[in-house]
Amino acid sequence: MVSVSGVRGRVGEALTPERIGAFAAQFGAWALASTPGRPVVVGRDSRVSGPMFHRAVIASLQSVGCRVVDVGMAPTPTIQLAVEHHHAAGGLAITASHNPIEWNALKFIAPSGLFLSADEGAAMRSTPVVRATWDKLGTVETDDRAIGRHLEAILTLPYLALEGIRRRQFHVALDCVRGAGATIMPALLDRLGCRVTAINLEADGRFPHPPEPVAENLGALEALVRESGADIGFAVDPDVDRLALIDETGKAIGEDYTLALAASLVLRHTRGPVVTNLSTSRVVDDVAAEAGVSVIRAPVGEVNVAIRMREAGAVIGGEGNGGVILPSLHLGRDAPVGAALILQLLFEDGAPLSRIVARRPRYAIVKDKLDRGNGDLSRVYTALRTTFPDAVVDTQDGLRLAWPDRWVHVRPSGTEPIVRVIAEGPTADAARLLVTRARATLS
Repeated sequence: MVSVSGVRGRVGEALTPERIGAFAAQFGAWALASTPGRPVVVGRDSRVSGPMFHRAVIASLQSVGCRVVDVGMAPTPTIQLAVEHHHAAGGLAITASHNPIEWNALKFIAPSGLFLSADEGAAMRSTPVVRATWDKLGTVETDDRAIGRHLEAILTLPYLALEGIRRRQFHVALDCVRGAGATIMPALLDRLGCRVTAINLEADGRFPHPPEPVAENLGALEALVRESGADIGFAVDPDVDRLALIDETGKAIGEDYTLALAASLVLRHTRGPVVTNLSTSRVVDDVAAEAGVSVIRAPVGEVNVAIRMREAGAVIGGEGNGGVILPSLHLGRDAPVGAALILQLLFEDGAPLSRIVARRPRYAIVKDKLDRGNGDLSRVYTALRTTFPDAVVDTQDGLRLAWPDRWVHVRPSGTEPIVRVIAEGPTADAARLLVTRARATLS
């Protein structure tokens, strides 16, 4: 699959070293043509196929004459920050993010540290590849300070009262799902004075449960919070750009609340718009309304949100999948940043997470997906608009229909061969009804 999220596939089927190498070479050719003389940063998550693709990517970049800066296994936000630090021509993150264990992918990073936009991606894929001769092959250097720089950047954020957080000595339960989170999350929590009880720190890519940090996959962490008496539980996905929260009772509160709670903290200290995608819960709108600022909706996909944030001068943004973007650090989803902001919120409020969440309106969100055929979805969108003539229509990304207290969003996934149907309402029954009626048009 080729999309705004990069190039993804199942290892050994659509995704092979040859195919990964071809894309890496083309990216290298584009990077050299766009910003000559600058290096290309490469990093990966912990997936079993990662070392194989890592070698293929570096060799392919060398083959077109790129100077490579290798950060090794690292979170995707660390790789993005390394692109900025090295004033690089771009970067390649070898990660399939939350996809199942048999998947891997390339994420393409622009010189800005953002992922390639749709236009940049099209330009990259049309760049001719010219292989270097033996005397012009690219070189490779190692950067083993990338994660340390990421940590230091978080610890200097103006929103954090470091000594106050450290005095609280929060007890944190942590699940890194055997992903790259083990390279940064324990160190961050240690620097913040937390006592950590952790599972799945072995960064070998053998995920012990489906790696997407949604409530149904976090039973082991919920149990760990209850058994250990932790104040909070943190779960990250394999490339550490998404963060899910477990409250002190051992209940997953829903990944949409990560952005909402982080935004509520930031908006106490600074004012400005919030940007999120079309599939994010209305709880973000409630937080923004409380602070007297606006919410701007963008198509799903980190780069779409990041570009809209840059245009709007947003002070925080992200996606309802647990992805927090804090532009004062960088315009990328960053689970360690989200964790630090949530701990600051707990410190400032002096209340358990369950009580903080209970102060917010609760909505029921239902997420469904169907296998996607080869048909055009325009017929589906027309049928939905006919079915719901009273809805406010947004066609930026598929079709989103909204009312004052509920919404439904139907769109083709950019990361899997499926159609996503997501709805939210004041009750679970109301949300399920919207999903059911939307699904009927897809049959």
